[in-house]
Amino acid sequence: MNVTVIGTGYVGLVTGTCLAEVGNHVTCIDIDAEKVSRLNKGSSPIYEPGIEGLIQKNLKEKRLNFSISYEEACSDADVIIMAVGTPSRVDGSANLSYIQAAAESIGQNLEKSGTIIVTKSTVPVGTNRKVKAWVHSKLKGTYEFHIASVPEFLREGSAIHDTFNSDRIIIGSESEYARDRLGQLFDSFKAPIVHTSIESAEMIKYASNAFLATKISFINEIANLCEKLEANVEEVAYGMGLDKRIGSQFLGAGIGYGGSCFPKDTNALVQIAGDIDHHFELLESVIRVNAMQQKRLVEMARTHFSALTGKKATILGLAFKPNTDDIREAAAIEIIKELLVEGVSITVYDPVAIDHVRELFGNQIEYCTDRIQAVKDADMMFLVTEWDDIKSIPLQTYRSAMKQPIIFDGRNCYNLEEAEQSQVIYYSIGRPVVQPKTEIHQ
Repeated sequence: MNVTVIGTGYVGLVTGTCLAEVGNHVTCIDIDAEKVSRLNKGSSPIYEPGIEGLIQKNLKEKRLNFSISYEEACSDADVIIMAVGTPSRVDGSANLSYIQAAAESIGQNLEKSGTIIVTKSTVPVGTNRKVKAWVHSKLKGTYEFHIASVPEFLREGSAIHDTFNSDRIIIGSESEYARDRLGQLFDSFKAPIVHTSIESAEMIKYASNAFLATKISFINEIANLCEKLEANVEEVAYGMGLDKRIGSQFLGAGIGYGGSCFPKDTNALVQIAGDIDHHFELLESVIRVNAMQQKRLVEMARTHFSALTGKKATILGLAFKPNTDDIREAAAIEIIKELLVEGVSITVYDPVAIDHVRELFGNQIEYCTDRIQAVKDADMMFLVTEWDDIKSIPLQTYRSAMKQPIIFDGRNCYNLEEAEQSQVIYYSIGRPVVQPKTEIHQ
């Protein structure tokens, strides 16, 4: 099919490239001419493992191209997929201005009947009906079109794998024609296809992310209880996860969720509920728990030291998760802010996200491109993102390099036995504190 994808962020770029990989002719639109030029040369503007090779392959095989022209990309498209941003407003609601602009541009450039217009962006229930009206308002002829909602369920850092190995593909459509054609388009990904109403498809995305966020905040609250009751949250989570009704995924205690989806979508769902006079108490609690959990390591440091002022801290890992350079709603950002208020000298390391953090903090902190050098002479280290190259550092290395080997591990990367053998002071989430047998000067 001839497919147009509007937006070349994580969702749009991965979706368009993968649709080209399975044999479709895909044009991706972006309003940023410099980004389009870069993409047409095979260079990806985002960090996502494997994406650049797929872009180059499909450019070479002429199934993929990038453009700034709606006229070029929309006039003969069988399917147009909107994958533009829906950022949060101050009140937590989704900003639909980019969706509206894209829909109106589609209407201005539609030149045939039968085109299916798909919303892949995460949008509040009822948005696709607005999309239909926005497209209609700009049509230059009596063209018939169909609307549909096909929400994305991609994880940054494994988005290509998720596209080709999805648990399900949700297609919410208003017509049998759209249902059948989109079924044909996405059947190439060999995932179970679930057909729903448009409104149900819109809600499935929010409900899925809200449930996963709830599971994360729940296990973090259990972890905080475990710390006070001398239980081990890893043992608790393992025992819970063996129950098939619960499952083991998203039961890893840590310092909360971040990124571009969970924070935005949980806030938006609370706002959606509020708009229809429904008080979503459970989700409001989930959001509060996560905000507190992101600062949990700093609270541990405040308890350990009599005062933080003048101390030197190292933060290893800045992205909200491994295999991405995304720092949106990342725990590391909150930790840096808290430590700066306390008068702590901060050095940071991350394999790919340093430049984004530099844009936020400038010369307030020190940046290091060597993970071992970053911890040299530090009084404390915060392990925030579980990159492989960070997890692989032996704990003994910190004892040798740091002024004081005091480690606050927000991702439970090391087992407690290793910590005991390494003679470090080791704090983790929901597990007993490990103290060395010999005294460490503080």
